[in-house]
Amino acid sequence: MNKWLRENAWRHAFAIFMCLFSLFPLYLVVLSSVKTGGSLALTSFVPHEISFSNYQFLFHSPKTPYLLWVKNSMIIASTVAICSVVIGASSAFAFSRLRFKGKKFGIQLLLLVQMFPAVLALSAIYVIMERVYAFAPKIGLGTQAGLILVYLGGALGVNVWLLKGFVDTIPAELDEAAKIDGASPVQIFWMIFLPLATPVLAVVCLLTFIGTFNEFILARLFLVEMNGRTVAVGLQQFVGGQYSTNWGPFAAGSILASIPIVIIFLSLQKYIINGLTAGSVKG
Repeated sequence: MNKWLRENAWRHAFAIFMCLFSLFPLYLVVLSSVKTGGSLALTSFVPHEISFSNYQFLFHSPKTPYLLWVKNSMIIASTVAICSVVIGASSAFAFSRLRFKGKKFGIQLLLLVQMFPAVLALSAIYVIMERVYAFAPKIGLGTQAGLILVYLGGALGVNVWLLKGFVDTIPAELDEAAKIDGASPVQIFWMIFLPLATPVLAVVCLLTFIGTFNEFILARLFLVEMNGRTVAVGLQQFVGGQYSTNWGPFAAGSILASIPIVIIFLSLQKYIINGLTAGSVKG
């Protein structure tokens, strides 16, 4: 027993401390959501009184269309996730299997673009989409369609490289056998690549959905109207004012918005691990 305490006790103590350290911010948010003061001040670790007024405020206040914000986030995130999978899978298959002029330069260019932070392009994106709005108002600045186009452009490089690594692990003999049977590249893509790449495609779709759902900077730049905002931009109004900081509804809205994401992530955690490691080893 003494030997176990000397060798393993500190490991368990350190693990427990790190777990408590990681869960403390989450506990603070939950505690703020059931308080009536509307602040993050921690007077005690156990609340003396639990109130759900912050949650009721989100659903009954006419100035805060919370459900509409969540709906907008779901629509935008789902559209970006599905479209990015379709575009990424097609591009990865082309770069991995097909032969065309500029193939090497194109895949290297995608990697080069990913080396620069996306924040550097904010001003350029704003000017471009503002000019797009002049002749195409439905996909320009201030529209959800324009925001979706920007998201798709940003997610293309990472998804293509991730999916290409998986496609490279698929034996080329399958393609050759399909070609002998008279299959075209499109048929090979639909009948061989897609069934084999289903796990990694699900992972790319899920990670893109989560990243888009939680994104704030571009959504705050594009979406101005109250009814067109995402949940991240909408909740920012509770803590963005100089004299109107109210952390209670902000914490309540954050918790409710994170519940579906947590459920999806935990239920598909096995596929996430398998999909992320699928293209890491070739052979």
